[in-house]
Amino acid sequence: MAVDLSRTFKPLNIAVLTVSDTRTAENDTSGDILAERVRGSGHGLADRAIVTDDPEVIVARLNAWIDDPAIDCVISTGGTGLTGRDVTPEALDRIKERDIPGFGELFRWISFETIGTSTIQSRACAVVARGTYIFALPGSNGAVKDGWDRILAEQLDSRNRPCNFVELMPRLREV
Repeated sequence: MAVDLSRTFKPLNIAVLTVSDTRTAENDTSGDILAERVRGSGHGLADRAIVTDDPEVIVARLNAWIDDPAIDCVISTGGTGLTGRDVTPEALDRIKERDIPGFGELFRWISFETIGTSTIQSRACAVVARGTYIFALPGSNGAVKDGWDRILAEQLDSRNRPCNFVELMPRLREV
């Protein structure tokens, strides 16, 4: 990461969503890791929720956050695999305006270094919906660490050069 310390850090308000039929507040380790990293990077943890692997429930939670002007970005963990209950990408398809294909591509490339060809089973993805970034990571602790440490920490830092997601935020709603 090329951090330009002459630029001002702009903290974002980030919501964390865990998508799982089995996780609870007591055992949501991937959500805990993500929330810790968000706060540790100087951003605000705007909200946090756990929802079931149900597209209607996921869409309702995301729509509420997208419509909340106090939330700049959403990062989810879970529901990006290949099984019948893994429906996070399909939920995002219902609300997205634009895909960010490079996010999923880069995530799988990074993940390949850790888990080898098993990364092909990941459907990690990212979209823009009504001016809000939404990043969907797999539900494992390792995937959350890879996604935050190797992609999102840099791209959600307004000082990152040559460019970053933060500097595009004011223009996401352009027609």
